[in-house]
Amino acid sequence: MLVLLSASMAACAIDPASPPDLDRGYQQMYNLDFPGAHATFLACQQAHPEDPMGHVSNAAAYLFSEFNRLHVLESDLFIDDHNFENRSKLTPDATVKAEFEKELAASNDLAGKILTQNSNDKNALFSQVLANGLRGDYAAMIEKRNFVSLGYMKASRGLAERLLAVDPTCYDAYLAIGAENYILGSKAAPVRWLLQMTGAQTDKTEGVERLRLTAAKGHYLAPFARLLLAVAALREQDRQTARTLLAGLASEFPNNHLYAKELARIQ
Repeated sequence: MLVLLSASMAACAIDPASPPDLDRGYQQMYNLDFPGAHATFLACQQAHPEDPMGHVSNAAAYLFSEFNRLHVLESDLFIDDHNFENRSKLTPDATVKAEFEKELAASNDLAGKILTQNSNDKNALFSQVLANGLRGDYAAMIEKRNFVSLGYMKASRGLAERLLAVDPTCYDAYLAIGAENYILGSKAAPVRWLLQMTGAQTDKTEGVERLRLTAAKGHYLAPFARLLLAVAALREQDRQTARTLLAGLASEFPNNHLYAKELARIQ
């Protein structure tokens, strides 16, 4: 869905004032060290109380912890459309959901204040891209509210396009465009037509290309883009590409059992 997350990578969303420990927090999150990630992101918030990225990143850690607990990201759910459409509605942890919502609210408040002063602030725009994406993922994958999720997905993509118009090297932002196009572009033709009527983007090929940009040149979201690409490869029966992507993820994040499990599944 691997590129190392390092300060040398091109990702315009990294504001010079943003704490470099955000990198460590994302590494911890992808390695399933959620207590460590929360501690890191909270420290970032305390060091930079004006930066929305500390809050939205902590919200991401809450979401990924729920995904891990509920086995949301296992590939068999996504490879078979019937399994996905008939998946059970999950039972979220109420405490985690409350913290998730609190962090998103704090991030949006800070980002809104920044954008009032500068509508092209890249850090604030990126935090809103992330916030809408996270809300959409929670609504779809945990609450099974697909229509609500579609609204957040389109909002995230719109904000990503706005950010990329300011700086096209914001490679993490391409994930929002790629995810919408690939996910909705994989639907049956009549469904795609209806989605297009609502303003959604449904170009599957475009989606894959945008995901590849994030996977190759992104910063915080590169590992997630590579996981999505691995799932896309499995859907196309391209097991070799999926193996390569998952092997890279498993090597970089050895404590993440999901990557090793998915790799073993297709060996």
